[in-house]
Amino acid sequence: MVAFPAGRAPEPSQTKAHLLSLGCTHSLSDRLFGLPCCSFTPSFSGFSADLLSLLFLRTAQVSDSMRLACLTLLLVSACWALPFRQSGFLDFMLEDEPNSGDGPPAIPPKEELPPEVPAGPVCPFRCQCHLRVVQCSDLGMKHVPEQIASDTQLLDLQNNKITEIRENDFKGLKELHALILVNNKITIIHAKALAPLVSLQRLYLSKNLLKEIPSNMPKSVQELRIHENQITKIKKASFTGMVNVIVMELGSNPLTSSGVDADAFKDLKRVSYIRIADTNITSIPKGLPTSLSELHLDSNKITKVTSDSLKGLKHLAKLGLSNNEISVVENGTLAMMPHLRELHLDHNALTNVPAGLPDHKYIQVIYLHSNKIATVGTEDFCPPSFNTKKAMYSGISLFSNPVPYWEVQPITFRCVFDRSAVQLGNYRKK
Repeated sequence: MVAFPAGRAPEPSQTKAHLLSLGCTHSLSDRLFGLPCCSFTPSFSGFSADLLSLLFLRTAQVSDSMRLACLTLLLVSACWALPFRQSGFLDFMLEDEPNSGDGPPAIPPKEELPPEVPAGPVCPFRCQCHLRVVQCSDLGMKHVPEQIASDTQLLDLQNNKITEIRENDFKGLKELHALILVNNKITIIHAKALAPLVSLQRLYLSKNLLKEIPSNMPKSVQELRIHENQITKIKKASFTGMVNVIVMELGSNPLTSSGVDADAFKDLKRVSYIRIADTNITSIPKGLPTSLSELHLDSNKITKVTSDSLKGLKHLAKLGLSNNEISVVENGTLAMMPHLRELHLDHNALTNVPAGLPDHKYIQVIYLHSNKIATVGTEDFCPPSFNTKKAMYSGISLFSNPVPYWEVQPITFRCVFDRSAVQLGNYRKK
């Protein structure tokens, strides 16, 4: 037993030690409130009444101080506590993840946005656009669509219902190379509509309702196809300045010989192919370009071939005059075309083989079938001498003529490359 000096209050530490020596302990709640718990009935022997009273008074004071301190800590903790949040089982697995705690979410670093890419060209509604090609055919359109990209090189508008080409329909299309307007219902092309197409090379206007050649066509055009319209006249100024044209198709129009002005083709310095077929012309147009290598005048109403009409065509290699009403080919006509290699005179009204064939050096193919030829002489095709320099024939057609083929002498075709190249017989009287 611990003895305390008389008249002196024990220290707190001494009091605690004395209580422990008496078998007193502190439980969890006792530690919180500072109250001792003894497991036996304490013996007060050896203690005076004054000392015992002082001991419990001091212990009570210490307990009050500890209780006040604990309550203060509880109040401070409650002030800082966050609201209650129900946690599930998986919430414990997210404790290590960013922004999974109860604190404020972490602000991610600001990412730099990629530079804005300018919007690409807009394709006209219902059309298909790919690699500078705008495909708007077979859509029933009544007007040229808007929003055509300025870098378009081919614009296909065929098989629609377009009736008019307006002034600004092709505005800004400086890189357009080909314009296809085939099989529409175009009656009018504005005088300035084609002016912006400074790079245009191919212009297809066939199968429309045009009554005249469009004005102010781009000088860059190399291929012009305007057949199957309602054109009745080709004016002298129709092709002014179009020095780059190589191919021209004017067939299947209600043209007449009087409707084609003299020298209407004068400015076509480079043209090599012209076709004026299925019209009402009765004679070969005058003033044809000397650069021509192919001339097709089939299915017209031509009655006569004169030397003046073909004068100067030194480069002409192929002449098509089938399905006309030709009864006469003037002497010297073939001499105007020294480089002619193929001549089509079938389905006409000829009564004899055209003169000048034996003297022509380069002609190789001649079609004379379906005429009215009744006789064929031994010198109609070949020169009299074998030593004469002449290209060999690869095709001569004389069938469907009234000539008795069994009367034709074999020597007649001595300058033919192969006898199978000659076609005779099969004539029927009409």
